[in-house]
Amino acid sequence: MSNMPFSSMTKPELVCPAGTPAGLRTAVDAGADAVYCGFQGPTNARNFPGLNFTPRQMADAVIYARDRGAKVLAAINSFPTAGRTEIWKKATDDAVACGVDAVIVADIGMARYLMQTHPHQRVHLSVQAGASSAEAIRYWCEKFNIKRVVLPRILTVSEIKAVHDEIPCEIEAFVFGNIGMMAEGRCSLTNYVTGSSTNMDGVCSPAHHVHYDEDDDGTLTSRLGDTVIDQFACGETAGYPTICKGRYSTGPKDNFYAFEEPVSLNLTHLLPDLMKAGVTALKIEGRQRSRAYVRSVVSAFRDAVDGYARGDVPDVSHLLALTEGHRETQGAFRSKTWR
Repeated sequence: MSNMPFSSMTKPELVCPAGTPAGLRTAVDAGADAVYCGFQGPTNARNFPGLNFTPRQMADAVIYARDRGAKVLAAINSFPTAGRTEIWKKATDDAVACGVDAVIVADIGMARYLMQTHPHQRVHLSVQAGASSAEAIRYWCEKFNIKRVVLPRILTVSEIKAVHDEIPCEIEAFVFGNIGMMAEGRCSLTNYVTGSSTNMDGVCSPAHHVHYDEDDDGTLTSRLGDTVIDQFACGETAGYPTICKGRYSTGPKDNFYAFEEPVSLNLTHLLPDLMKAGVTALKIEGRQRSRAYVRSVVSAFRDAVDGYARGDVPDVSHLLALTEGHRETQGAFRSKTWR
């Protein structure tokens, strides 16, 4: 698939994360073609304390980005709960009033509301909708005029190509960051342990539930609530306890990664293949990340995309330092047997 010269393909749009107004300016200045962000509150899947935008900040962000040739995509991609849909409707109204270039949704009700209330607003389908087949994507396009789908990270490049050939909308694919295999944002592990929702409350491991205890021999135990997530030997680097990336003892195996290993998605070397498959937007995960991280990753991908477009083979080896645990994977994009 990679025999076609990258220079003969359309250069993809680089879609980058912004957790704060400062983060948005950092991403735009680093070379983002588009930035995705959300409002404060439960309407987006990254409702982290201290993150996200007020409507005024969103409007200012649109002006800042547009003045520099970049787009702003508003993520209103969590699922409204019974009796609270007015919160999500107001968020979509605010996003449209701010002049965002697209609204990203996952809920059918919000997609319908947008189509009926703001028929000229461009709408993207969030990865949280879990639409991975041509049939599902066509349904969204036909019923709700979806212009772009963000694909789940469960498809190979060949499968993406097959989907592309059968749908009437653009494709956006994740290329760097959290591998996110837990039903794409609808994980309930945190709900089970803490009672807080990853989606609605915005954090996999709420800080006030996190505890570290050191034994006399220097062994460090990390807990989320009463649940042991990991144990680190004296001198071993201890990560923030996340349930899906903890080490557990189950049955015949002790102290192993039962769900996921701490590893990051990195598809820099698959960019030409993704372009040939029909991907028109490359998405970097990480609205909860620091400005320094955003600046480094966005700059690296800007250089990589531009380098491939010139026919070069860019050096992206320094991205390994920004991966989780300094480990990277191409996940399911290369092969279904990646685990």
